[in-house]
Amino acid sequence: MKVIHFGAGNIGRGFIGKLLADANSDMTFADIDQPLVDQLAHKQCYQVHIVGKEHRVESVRQVNAINSTDPKTVEYIARADMVTTAVGPQVLEKIATTLAKGIMLRKETGNDRPLNIIACENMVRGTSLLKQHVLAVIPQADHKWVQLHIGFVDSAVDRIVPPTDAANDESLDVTVETFSEWIVDRTQFKGEIPAINGMELTDNLMAFVERKLFTLNTGHAITAYLGQLFGHKTICAAINDPQIRTIVKGAMEESGRVLIRRYSFSPDNHAQYIEKILNRFANPYLQDDVERVGRQPMRKLSPEDRLIKPLSGTMAYYSANDNLITGIAAALHFRSDSDPQAVEMRRIINEEGIRQAVLRICRLDVQFPIIERICSEYQRLGALIR
Repeated sequence: MKVIHFGAGNIGRGFIGKLLADANSDMTFADIDQPLVDQLAHKQCYQVHIVGKEHRVESVRQVNAINSTDPKTVEYIARADMVTTAVGPQVLEKIATTLAKGIMLRKETGNDRPLNIIACENMVRGTSLLKQHVLAVIPQADHKWVQLHIGFVDSAVDRIVPPTDAANDESLDVTVETFSEWIVDRTQFKGEIPAINGMELTDNLMAFVERKLFTLNTGHAITAYLGQLFGHKTICAAINDPQIRTIVKGAMEESGRVLIRRYSFSPDNHAQYIEKILNRFANPYLQDDVERVGRQPMRKLSPEDRLIKPLSGTMAYYSANDNLITGIAAALHFRSDSDPQAVEMRRIINEEGIRQAVLRICRLDVQFPIIERICSEYQRLGALIR
């Protein structure tokens, strides 16, 4: 199986790229970082340090790399059986043109073998969004051929891969947590579904997408935002603060009630899932910076993301949401001079006031009484840190 994977960063190498390489794929990374590409193409191997209660090292071998702006990338796509990504939600549109050119070259050269594209991003239905970007570039007359031969497969991914100093001074090596989850929508594949150890198939992807979004992503973000407010540098340090842990766990329980109602999850199983995630945050081997986890707060406060979407669910089911509101208020306090969204959010709050900022950023209905609760909690948290 020929695979080209966009994104050779820590997540690409430590998670999806590793699973694909382990499946004995003919594996090529595509990235715009030329020194990284050169090093991968030269060494064709690296090590993954898997840390938790036990520490083990696994080798990834026989991989290749190419600059994603190189015209040859289009030829790789034209011959591939699968394309995957780990580039970040903001970059999907940027690689769409390259993917479209590769797809059209397949058609022009008579390659009718199925090609499945899977965006492995920290977002809801990222592949469906990528599909929109790709089809916007491809002529309308060719859309029917694309629908017949190209599978755009949505997925849910979960593995904490923080940026860390390279182990053993090897810059290609990467450190990851023990836990990993890659769930894909079996209904969207074209042709035979490849057997890849670590790739789980489901007919109900949204249940798993929202379980991860409402639990892992919600908890991770709130841990980061409260952690920064209370002076902690890392997720591990923040979640070990009893006050923060109580709020984070409470927020995940509130979002969990939405999931239990919506998808008939077992309450006991979901409670165990929450505990597992809290323990993952506390992994002392993963020194993940709260500022890194908190970046792009305006995206994370948008209606379909990890804070407002579960809050909307609690409103729909008339269930408790005090801890989620605290997490949202903490997010509005997030500060990072190196993050354009954090800078813009601060400007909006300073110039327009917190209520207008909540309306603009979270896009909640102006009539919702919950807006006043968010603003009140924002002021309360602000008084605590003065």
